[in-house]
Amino acid sequence: MEDISYSFIVPVYNRPDEVDELLDSLLHQTIDKEFEIVIIEDGSDKDSQAVVERYADRLQIAYYFKENSGPGDSRNFGMRNAKGNYFLVLDSDCILPKNYLAEVEKELQSNFVHCFGGPDAAHDSFSDVQKAINYAMTSIFTTGGIRGKKTAVGKFQPRSFNMGISKEAFSKTNGFGNIHPGEDPDLTFRIWDAGYETRLFPNAFVYHKRRIDWNKFKVQVNKFGMVRPILNHWHPSTKKLTYWFPTLFVVGFLASIAVLLIKWYLPLLLYLAYFILLFLDSLVKNKSLKIAFWSVYASIIQFYGYGKGFLKSTFLLTFKGGEPEVLFPKLFFKK
Repeated sequence: MEDISYSFIVPVYNRPDEVDELLDSLLHQTIDKEFEIVIIEDGSDKDSQAVVERYADRLQIAYYFKENSGPGDSRNFGMRNAKGNYFLVLDSDCILPKNYLAEVEKELQSNFVHCFGGPDAAHDSFSDVQKAINYAMTSIFTTGGIRGKKTAVGKFQPRSFNMGISKEAFSKTNGFGNIHPGEDPDLTFRIWDAGYETRLFPNAFVYHKRRIDWNKFKVQVNKFGMVRPILNHWHPSTKKLTYWFPTLFVVGFLASIAVLLIKWYLPLLLYLAYFILLFLDSLVKNKSLKIAFWSVYASIIQFYGYGKGFLKSTFLLTFKGGEPEVLFPKLFFKK
């Protein structure tokens, strides 16, 4: 294995404050090794150039401005222009703990892999809503467990807010596609097809802000649900019954309410027990009654939005036919 040289790849759109926080966290990495940061301004109206200039004498930063073409294409642009041979892809709304790069280096030196993903966590400074949404997105009791864990039976599917990919694997796969969201699992599946493995680096976590409110969260999880059948259509071997879980969860919940008419209470009591489990688990993790309550609410939104989007997309792909780009134009960036 050749010596690993790192390039952080960060697309950004109108978020100079986030870039400031991210660069500050990169400034405090404990590893005694040089690394490059490639920031790609994706057609922003409010650019980050002034922020980048404040760090230019302390960090090795390459800053590019290009027309808006989406995060996937912007990441590809950054990787094509990066100097390193291993790319660390981050979202601009991430903050890195001091030992992030040291953990990545340790994992790659002990058991090299051409693609990895790391988990995300909620920073103490995050709002209660951000912490609740983070719980819903990462908990093993919600859809957070679907993409795989360290001990999961299936392969781990990295996400592009915290993802590493070698220059070799990038060259073989041509990087991210133009679907969004969903560009990261699509790339993962093509990495597998190219003969490479993926792995979870459990200690290489990021604080992922998830700049979001309840309405944006509803839209986001609905898109996640719509994208999954498209990925199943493109990559049939990756289909899993677990992807139907949110849809079945919502249908079952509605059915449990309907059977109250015949005085059958058990189904609804089972759902109530599940919600209590989520509440208690979040309470232990977040040590806040308010966040625990919001975590249940976030999980319900997640199941409903994802399940509804998944069912709609499956129906259209199955019965209407046609290319996904035509059926769902809002899920694709034009290159």
